Amino acid sequence: MISSYFDAPSTLRRFRESVVGKYLDAFAASLGAVGYSRATVRLCLRAVVHLGGWTQKRKLPMTSLDEEALRRFHHHLSRCRCGLRENKGCFPGSVRAAHMFLAFLRHCDAVPPATVEVARPPFEEELARFRLWMIQRRGLATPTVRLYETYLLPFLGALGGDSSAYDAAAIQRFVIQHLDSRGRNEARLCTVALRAYLRCLVAEGRVAPGLVRCVPAVPQWRLSSLPRHLDAPDVERVIASCDVSVTKGLRDRAILLLLARLGLRASDIVAMTVDDVDWSRGTLRVRGKSRRETLLPLPQDAGDALLAYLERGRPQVTIERMFLTLSPPTRPFTTSASVSTLVRVALERAGIADPPSRGAHLLRHSAATAMLRAGSDLDTISTILRHRSPDSTAHYAKVDVAMLLQVAQPWPGGASC
Repeated sequence: MISSYFDAPSTLRRFRESVVGKYLDAFAASLGAVGYSRATVRLCLRAVVHLGGWTQKRKLPMTSLDEEALRRFHHHLSRCRCGLRENKGCFPGSVRAAHMFLAFLRHCDAVPPATVEVARPPFEEELARFRLWMIQRRGLATPTVRLYETYLLPFLGALGGDSSAYDAAAIQRFVIQHLDSRGRNEARLCTVALRAYLRCLVAEGRVAPGLVRCVPAVPQWRLSSLPRHLDAPDVERVIASCDVSVTKGLRDRAILLLLARLGLRASDIVAMTVDDVDWSRGTLRVRGKSRRETLLPLPQDAGDALLAYLERGRPQVTIERMFLTLSPPTRPFTTSASVSTLVRVALERAGIADPPSRGAHLLRHSAATAMLRAGSDLDTISTILRHRSPDSTAHYAKVDVAMLLQVAQPWPGGASC
């Protein structure tokens, strides 16, 4: 009800008698339901009434409202002479409010849906088959498949979508020419995506099985680098940097503790739901790669932080995801980048100078390193981190420099290396 946002009877009467008056109560309720503040809803209602007056003066029916009309309304705002008392409706955000109102009208079927012609992306059919096969048969996450598709587009552009024309010479020629000027990691990802696409074609019977092996390998030393991690005191500084007197601090502290104690991935945080926590058993269900679910013990401090966030920080909404955005409209995190940005800001807030990396994976590496130095064996660490390959966990053995010094053998002949 707009009476919750305006008190003056004259204002309420003028709003209800406007051409958009019959929509205002429901529109205001929809804005309040997703978390917009009272001041923001007031501004949006003023902008919508202004929009209604503008359409009425131009004898433009509300059913014909579309993006072109809003573009003209935007142009009108810069030279508005409507004589409205509320700053002529020319406050920042008027155009956004108008677009939100148009979306609301379309949701209510008050105006026709948009009829924008969407250009068909190149090789849509080939990529759709590949996407379906990778998700359903191989169990990869959608963002990973989308990344593979970006590397496949140059290949399809060079060789075309007709797989019957593929041969070993053409594939090798493309890889050599296309990856010649690219970095090693990018070149490796490209060849991985290309092999995955060829395996999909083999499964569909479109190419011969041996064609997969013709993709040149990118030389690299497996596990050649040290895991990038923070020492335990620095991790605690990052966690302690959160101001738990505000909503943001409650949410961020819960996320940082889950990353630092259980070594979760950013994608695990994004996918986590309220029902994943079993408070009676003290466990957390994690949905990892390849659609695997794992039950992990929930540490006391992480559980306390989650409970504080749910009781005092999380908005009372019917969204099943655990962690939500702070600015309205209230919604779940959409990508892992949001979690990595949260970690980067926490590192800066804690005054960590020149960290080895600035994303969420830094705390995953730090958790594994801390477990190893505390005496955990590699099998235990592998279980917590949910590694499918022992080689991935063996990567962390190199950070225990003291143990490596004990087992290091002298250089043959006594010469220094």
